[in-house]
Amino acid sequence: MTDPIADMLTRLRNAVHARHTRVDVPTSRLKVEIARILEREGFIAGFKEMEATGETGPVIRITLKYGPRGEKVISGISRVSRPGRRVYFGRNDVPKVMGGLGTSILTTSHGVMSGREAVKAGVGGEVLCNIW
Repeated sequence: MTDPIADMLTRLRNAVHARHTRVDVPTSRLKVEIARILEREGFIAGFKEMEATGETGPVIRITLKYGPRGEKVISGISRVSRPGRRVYFGRNDVPKVMGGLGTSILTTSHGVMSGREAVKAGVGGEVLCNIW
């Protein structure tokens, strides 16, 4: 697999589209940080790191969140920076997603953070994805 972050985002997108309650994603430190940001921003209900079983390696179990009448909380996810084309923004150029309704996830010199946190901290970095 050449892009594990895109794989994680695709699994999330497909699970939300199919109205699943949870989805399992192979684990890495970066994916755990992305899940932490998604939980903090209110896009997922929670996540839990699961130990390796006999047939699979360690996974992150992400519990998806829906509205009171079953509306999707995550309506779109897009991968911005990918292995073939890296996208960076300076501290003054961090974009707003859907006019502030969504968020972007960046890797910065201060760690992985949302676009709002990056603007507040005054740092830029590589934009991993946008979610709304």
